[in-house]
Amino acid sequence: MERWPKVKTTIDIPEQLYRRAKIRAVELGSSLKALVLTALEEELGKDPGKTEPRPLYFARRKLLPEYEALLQAGAFREGADSAEIVSQERDAG
Repeated sequence: MERWPKVKTTIDIPEQLYRRAKIRAVELGSSLKALVLTALEEELGKDPGKTEPRPLYFARRKLLPEYEALLQAGAFREGADSAEIVSQERDAG
């Protein structure tokens, strides 16, 4: 038996926001429902029924492999600016 009762609701979401949310859910291998519940939990803070807070979304995100490789190679030490690196890549391409 669940500790907290569930409530069904209907909300109107702008189509563009819905599409972005649906895409993000697919990227995360999740459902839209799970994405919305996670976003609400993060926005409202720790759920009283849980013992551990979830890390913020940006803290759970994985880096793109190219960026991870640059980071591991030390490209961002000593004041390297990521905007400058991206500009150099664009100019070279």
